[in-house]
Amino acid sequence: MLKDDLRQKVLADLKSLDSTYKNEADRQMLNQLVSTSIYKEAKYIATYLAFDHEYNTQLLIERAIADGKVILIPKTYPKGRMTFTQYDPNSLEKTSFGLLEPKGEESIDKDLINLIHVPGLVFNSQGYRIGYGGGYYDRYLKDFQGETVSLVYSCQLANFIPDQHDIAVRKMITYDK
Repeated sequence: MLKDDLRQKVLADLKSLDSTYKNEADRQMLNQLVSTSIYKEAKYIATYLAFDHEYNTQLLIERAIADGKVILIPKTYPKGRMTFTQYDPNSLEKTSFGLLEPKGEESIDKDLINLIHVPGLVFNSQGYRIGYGGGYYDRYLKDFQGETVSLVYSCQLANFIPDQHDIAVRKMITYDK
């Protein structure tokens, strides 16, 4: 199956997930994540502000803030450039993609980030991912030295061969029930 076909199939599967199942899966995956040493040892955690069909990152954001972590969210620029900025719910704006991003320009140095929670639509067993097609995360992760994790529903798992520029996440937490 071609990447675009896989992307569309999984996107449709995500949008049709039962809300009770999704809420339970989101809580279970968060519990698994916060029990890991990569979460416990992280001070700066980067995540994203999710669409409704994606993992509910608000759960992670609230828990991490309660645990004393600094939360960072992405800000995108032309030509596939992305930075991470400290999360401030009162300073967000909608992008042309319909995502919320920080209004400010003050980015956090990549070397300070301990853990990046990486989004994606489709994942293979080696942690390679198919996203929405912009390549922002693959470019950013190319020289990132910290930990990476994705929280993945079972409907997002598929076999595919990654492209040469794809960067795998180091850890996947899945929910399959």
